[in-house]
Amino acid sequence: MSSFTAVKNFSRRDVLKLFGATGGGLVLGSSGLSWSPMALAQNQESRLNLFVAVGEDNKVYLTCHRSEMGQGIRTGIPQILADELEADWQHVVVVQGLADKRYGNQNTDGSRSIRRQYDRMRQMGAMARTMLEQAAANAWRVPVGEVKAKNHQVVHVKSGRSISFGELALAASKLPMPEADSVRLKESKDFRHIGQSHKIVDMDKMLSGKAHYGYDIRLDGMLYASITRPPVLGSDVEKLNDSMARKVAGVVDVIQLPVPKGAPKFQALGGVAVIATNTWSALQGRKALEITWAASANDSHNSTSYMKTLVQRVKQPGNLVRQQGSENTDWPENSTLNAVYTLPYLVHAPMEAPVATASVTADGCEIWASTQTPQSTQQNVAANLGLKEEQVKVNVTLLGGGFGRKSKPDFSVEAALLSQRLKRPVKVSWSREDDIQNGYVHAVSAQFYQAKLDGDQKPEAMLQRTAFPSISSTFAEDVEYPSAGELDLGFVDIPFTVPNYRCEAVKALAHTRIGWMRSVSNIQHAFGIGSFVDELAHNAKMSCPKMWKEMLGQPRLVDFSGQQFNYRNYGEDLSRHPIDIDRYHQVIDIVEKSMSEYAPTKPGQGWGFAVHRSFTSYVAVAILVKVENATLKVLQAISAIDAGLVVNPDRVVSQTEGAVIFGLSLAMMGEIAFKDGKVKQSNFHDYPVLRMGQCPDIEVTVVSSDAAPAGVGEPGVPPVAPALTNAIFAATGTRIRDLPVNKTLKV
Repeated sequence: MSSFTAVKNFSRRDVLKLFGATGGGLVLGSSGLSWSPMALAQNQESRLNLFVAVGEDNKVYLTCHRSEMGQGIRTGIPQILADELEADWQHVVVVQGLADKRYGNQNTDGSRSIRRQYDRMRQMGAMARTMLEQAAANAWRVPVGEVKAKNHQVVHVKSGRSISFGELALAASKLPMPEADSVRLKESKDFRHIGQSHKIVDMDKMLSGKAHYGYDIRLDGMLYASITRPPVLGSDVEKLNDSMARKVAGVVDVIQLPVPKGAPKFQALGGVAVIATNTWSALQGRKALEITWAASANDSHNSTSYMKTLVQRVKQPGNLVRQQGSENTDWPENSTLNAVYTLPYLVHAPMEAPVATASVTADGCEIWASTQTPQSTQQNVAANLGLKEEQVKVNVTLLGGGFGRKSKPDFSVEAALLSQRLKRPVKVSWSREDDIQNGYVHAVSAQFYQAKLDGDQKPEAMLQRTAFPSISSTFAEDVEYPSAGELDLGFVDIPFTVPNYRCEAVKALAHTRIGWMRSVSNIQHAFGIGSFVDELAHNAKMSCPKMWKEMLGQPRLVDFSGQQFNYRNYGEDLSRHPIDIDRYHQVIDIVEKSMSEYAPTKPGQGWGFAVHRSFTSYVAVAILVKVENATLKVLQAISAIDAGLVVNPDRVVSQTEGAVIFGLSLAMMGEIAFKDGKVKQSNFHDYPVLRMGQCPDIEVTVVSSDAAPAGVGEPGVPPVAPALTNAIFAATGTRIRDLPVNKTLKV
């Protein structure tokens, strides 16, 4: 049916193509079993989702089970496999994995792909290497201890004889697979790929325009859908006149989709879909629709008044979520500093808006989607179609950005429902307006910070409160408070040595779909605490970096024991990913030193600083700005990231640069406003992202570390906003506590 294959996926037919109808080889799957590609081709073994395959053509096929969106994971995962396998990178072919539970978690979010997969991928590569070495030892009739895999061949150390992986593939495939815990892993000094900057495998196609994204999918007989969704969450069609839409050339049908009941989850939003033989006709038909929308409980939602409510609430007592030391009840006016910080709703706005193509037949459903979560797509599509999960095949295309939006598979559900109804393949393409007005938004928020100061103007007691509608409201009704997992993100986990330190959460109901966005709740919490520390530093007449080091205290490991909350640490064991104050100090020192090497600031210029730990990584940021005639110019950004052991340094630098740009976009211009329950913004003219002329020079230092690999994609974002507003204060004396900055200055 398909006239174009978006990605490479292993199947029986693919095996024949890769190895030849009479060929063989070694294939490893996540189950701990081994088999030959010919057995797969002859349907003697039905398992299709594989990590490592070595063909008799001497090529190594490495499967990436995560989604590529420019971050380089389709290179990073294979680098780990290739290193332990001792594969020559020039002979590596990367294969995109389908949705399959046998891979384990496939969600490309939470900055955890390398963090969670590093050890497992090393084991998979080492298992394949061990089998190849054993096959060579058997062929030469020598002890396996005398042979060693090196650079795509196995060498007999004593005689110098060698044999290629391809020549060993078939014999190795007949050997039992060793236990994962029994294989020998390489020492870090012997790494050939891990720690090296490899160009991402999709780069050339991306640069030449030959890369295939979700929008590039074409299927025989495919129809195109454009959907007008309810402008207010929970609204339904009250009256529909589609007569003019049906007269548009190319329009074949108009279908009303039901509005889901209860929590929105990942369900289709409902509305009216115009189906056509091409995208243009679908869009023109949609414009011709006449729709009257029914009333919704969210019709009265106004983000301006809602923000005022949140600000009032954070000034009042909330629910206790952390207590270090004793509760302070004495706040003398002459020795107390307090402030409230606010952020508006935000959206992801990836360059490629959500898109999915579905083909539903009597046997099941096949999806092509730019998704960050192929398994969630499989599960939700199956549930909506009344199918078993194994009846839904999900092909993962390249993503033109994701930022968390494409973790929600509602757009794939829409395509599947329409294909089932029309009995033909259907592509659902969201426009930029759809993306901004009907997506999942990052929560609006308000935070209150208060400190009681000692004689040296340093805090001896602190109180902080946060209020924002929870992501949990997307999955359950009547959610009133942030979840513990959201509070862990930069709010309760600040490891200050302040003797009496109290954290509270405040009630906030949701009136729209709330979802994860790059860095999640760290966005608002880093802005709040990063700004407040700078205010404390200014009040004490010391530098912001010095105040951070004073409040963090001496190097130590922190576990928050006895402070009335259970810290989840991004799902990681604190023994492997501890909260290490020395690593905080190190990135602070690096950035502070870099700042000192620049020329002294001129009038109207200022440096700002912030540091934050998130996704088990440590990032410090300094920003230099110039403000002239109430116009802001960001001149320089310095970022230091300690993400533990790094697989591909080039991608860490790139991700950190991108985090600075993303963070500046949000801080300078990001705002989604609601009036009468509807989003006021619609496209990049009123929800702008950073332009090249607004972008500063960016300097990135990647800290060399042998600590466990940590997150990279998200940790660079949170410190950017407070570093920016702290810089503006240094340049002008104006403290910006309410984002975005363009409410105060021209940008």
